[in-house]
Amino acid sequence: SVNNGCSICSYHRTKDGTFKEGNLLVNKDGVRILTPNEDQIPPPIKPSDEIMMNFDDIEKVKEIGSGSSGHVLLVRHKWTGQFFALKVIKMTIDENIRKHIVEELKINQSSQCPNVVVYYQTFYDNGFISIVLEYMDGGSLADFLTKVKRIPEQHLAAISKQASFSWYKIFSVLKGLMYLHHEKHIVHRDLKPSNLLINHNGEVKITDFGVSAILSCTSDQRDTFVGTYSYMSPERISAGTYGYKSDIWSLGILLLECATGEFPYTPQEEEGWISFYELLEAIVDHPPPCAPSDKFSPEFCSFISSCAQKDPMKRPSARELMDHPFINMYEDADVDLASYFTNNGSPLATFTIC
Repeated sequence: SVNNGCSICSYHRTKDGTFKEGNLLVNKDGVRILTPNEDQIPPPIKPSDEIMMNFDDIEKVKEIGSGSSGHVLLVRHKWTGQFFALKVIKMTIDENIRKHIVEELKINQSSQCPNVVVYYQTFYDNGFISIVLEYMDGGSLADFLTKVKRIPEQHLAAISKQASFSWYKIFSVLKGLMYLHHEKHIVHRDLKPSNLLINHNGEVKITDFGVSAILSCTSDQRDTFVGTYSYMSPERISAGTYGYKSDIWSLGILLLECATGEFPYTPQEEEGWISFYELLEAIVDHPPPCAPSDKFSPEFCSFISSCAQKDPMKRPSARELMDHPFINMYEDADVDLASYFTNNGSPLATFTIC
């Protein structure tokens, strides 16, 4: 193999143009993760028979997101007409960011869950990694909140029990978290409204594992400090040890924001938080946020309070939250969630790469 020539990166390109990082191989034919017993020089990657997708089979429709390290395209498969989201990332980037991307590829490669955005294929060509993902045409929860400002409680609960819809669908998000935590041993670490995507069928799916981490089989904690600070749990902001329950805190904060239309930590001054660090101190030192009891049911208030416990040991797991009374109290409500989503002017999907 040959070195890539970038002083900040440690990956290699083989003579046939294959990107190699540890046991991950990616080229124009797709992606492959080597097993420990394979030879030093493995057989070449072959296009997937199951996916039937090559790099040359997809064509750009338009750009739907961009950032400092790459961009996201809406693309179409030439032979089937199916639309996909193509995340294109420059690999001549900071090594830590690149390692997160490699982790994301490994997670995507092994993930099969209806509550997680579908991963189809990865290609490498001319210094760029291109990840083919399911196109969620309804945008994100953050997009929709910009339109509707807040979500009625009955919609939050009804969505949670219906298989046909939900980016609020707590049930859907909880099922996704159950899969990540208990089957894949992954802490998402960046659960927030913009990382919950929806489509025209009313499905909600968790996305973006760029800052997620695979937990080793001998440990259920992580000691690193990454992610989106506003939705971080107190133990993470304090740079302490954290695990799966950190995602439960984030879930409670984002759902409370959905219900009230405001981020739960409101600054005391009208001009906002004096500094970013003041917000972080509030999350660590102030009492945890709660749903106003005069505006929401006791069940919803209890659900939020359960998620937003300062002590992570007191927070329920995703599996335990599935049995919470709030999840079941509106199951007979006649709510057409897909129409609710459509009629309230859902924007087209938007994506950002930081």
